[in-house]
Amino acid sequence: MSEQNVSAVERALIILDAFTDQDRDLSLKDLSERTGMYKSTLSRLAGTLESRGFLAISGRGRYRLGPALWRLGSIYRRSFRMDDAVRPHLAALVRDSGETASFYIAEGTNRLCLFRENSPSSLRHHLEEGAILPVDRGAAGHVIRAWGEGVDDRAIEVLDAGFAESEGERDPDISAIAVPVLDHQRRLLGVIALSGPRSRFDGARRKNALISLRKHAIECGSILSA
Repeated sequence: MSEQNVSAVERALIILDAFTDQDRDLSLKDLSERTGMYKSTLSRLAGTLESRGFLAISGRGRYRLGPALWRLGSIYRRSFRMDDAVRPHLAALVRDSGETASFYIAEGTNRLCLFRENSPSSLRHHLEEGAILPVDRGAAGHVIRAWGEGVDDRAIEVLDAGFAESEGERDPDISAIAVPVLDHQRRLLGVIALSGPRSRFDGARRKNALISLRKHAIECGSILSA
């Protein structure tokens, strides 16, 4: 592939990466401001992405992510063969605790919310599946660091305890508790976490939830390791 073609691919990926969880659609001006590209360049690349289904144009002439990404995302999730094993446990944790349950995996230097079961409460921690979050903040992030390459005091503390808690680290109003899902060789497969408003999901409730979290994590690990 020529250097020019590689550059075009890179710029196309930058365009797709300009979208966030908060964006339903973006104008050409929005994309230009976020990517630093000229509108003429964006228009040409966006046309190619649209023709392949990676972008779609709304009735207002604004761009949104296209169905090809959903198809690839579904393939990506199915490739882990985790859906059937994980979702029932998340649903059970939500029923038991009333809080939001999530399953995270390491994704490069970040973490990916692969599966999510939101709390039925109107006051809850809401996050979309597919969200990319840092590993230096939040209970699930600390677990991933501890079982990955984390070597600082916090990572050692999490390894010794076998779980991690957080209060207001990523979101000032949210607290969470997370445990690792391990295979038979004690390698990290993912992280199960419960999160909710700090005003409700306090230390006592997190402590009560830990027993159930560990039980479901062990069961998940056994199924995924089979």
